[in-house]
Amino acid sequence: MSTIKIMPCLDMKDGRVVKGVNFVGMKEAGDPVENAAFYEKEGADELAMLDIAATLENRKTRLEWVRKVSEAISIPLTVGGGISSLKDIDLVLEAGASKVSMNSAAVKNPILIKQAALKFGSEKITVAIDARRNSELPSGFELVVCGGTKPVGQDAVIWAKQCQKLGAGVILPTSIDGDGMQTGYDLDFTKAIADAVTLPVVASGGAGTLEHFYEGVTKGGAQVLLAASVFHYRILSIKQVKEYLKSKGISVIL
Repeated sequence: MSTIKIMPCLDMKDGRVVKGVNFVGMKEAGDPVENAAFYEKEGADELAMLDIAATLENRKTRLEWVRKVSEAISIPLTVGGGISSLKDIDLVLEAGASKVSMNSAAVKNPILIKQAALKFGSEKITVAIDARRNSELPSGFELVVCGGTKPVGQDAVIWAKQCQKLGAGVILPTSIDGDGMQTGYDLDFTKAIADAVTLPVVASGGAGTLEHFYEGVTKGGAQVLLAASVFHYRILSIKQVKEYLKSKGISVIL
C-alpha cells in the first residue's frame, strides 16, 4: 500500500477560511495564512485551498490569497475555484500553487483537461468531482457543478474515467450529501471512483472521527485524505490522525 497523505482544506470566501454543511451555511473558520502555517507545522503532507464562491460569482480565483498562503508553507498546495482556462492555470501556478483543481470548467469543456495536462503535466492537474446520490444514473451518483448547486444529469463515475483518459493526474471526489456532516466519507462514492481509475483519489467530505480516516483508505480506496471541519475546529489534530492510522498498519509520514 502506498503512503497515505493528509490534506487539510481551506475553503475560501471574502479572504477568510469558511466551512459549511452540504455546501451551504458557511461559518467563519479563521485566517488562511495562519491556518496554512499551523497545518504544515502539525504535519500536513499537502494543503488544498478552494475559492468556493469563484464560479458562482463568475470570477477568477483571487491570486493574492494563493501568493500569501504559498509563501507561508513549503508543502504542496492545490488551488481550485474559478479556473477555466490555460491562462488561469498559468497564473495560479505562477502565484505559488503546486497543482490546480478544476471542476465546473472541466465538465463544461473537457478538452481543457487534455490541453492542461499536455502544457503543464498531468501531475499538476486535479479534477474535483462533486456528486449527489441519484439512483437513475448507472453508478447511482450524479455530477453536480457550480459549487454544488447545479446537477448536470451526468454519471460521476463515468466522468472520472473520462478525466483519466484526458490526462488528469488526481481525482478529488466530494459527496455533497456528506460534506461538513462529520459522519464519515461517502465510502460508496469514493470506492466507486477509486475502482474506476488508476489515479490517486482524494477522499473528501464528511470526516469527523479517527475511524473515518481509516475507512477512507481501507473501504474507500483513497490515497489522500482531505478534511476541513475536523481540523479547523480542532476536533482532531493531524498528528492524532497519523498516529492512529500508523497504529492500524497504514503507512504515513509522521
